Amino acid sequence: MAKRNLAELKIPATSAFIPVAKRVATTLGGQLGLSLMDLDELAIALTQACDSAIASAEDVGTPADLKLTYFATDRALVVDVDVIPTGAAALPMPASKAVTPIDPELQRLAYEMIRCFVDDFRPVVEPRTGHVRFRMVKHLAG
Repeated sequence: MAKRNLAELKIPATSAFIPVAKRVATTLGGQLGLSLMDLDELAIALTQACDSAIASAEDVGTPADLKLTYFATDRALVVDVDVIPTGAAALPMPASKAVTPIDPELQRLAYEMIRCFVDDFRPVVEPRTGHVRFRMVKHLAG
């Protein structure tokens, strides 16, 4: 499996920046030959993955960024979403609401929804630190 790094994006862990992540994914997916339906599905899955990562960052209670790494294999576009604690906000963050723990059932449903829209989804949550990383794979047709 030949891996080609396509792009790396670092954005504040806030929902206002999710459209940037989606735009990069759909642009790269289009260049690789994903169909319009596949691009829409990838955008839906990426939105949910970013929302879940943002919720986990808020649960830890420290300012964080999302690091998105986009790469291609011979037959797929792969997107990794990592939560990276920053310690201090680089850009002004919206006032946060009271932090509430993530409901495990809602988290399970979010992961199942992501699985509906990508060909492979691997969530990794480090139990000791709460660090979250997601990998989504969307295969090229044909």
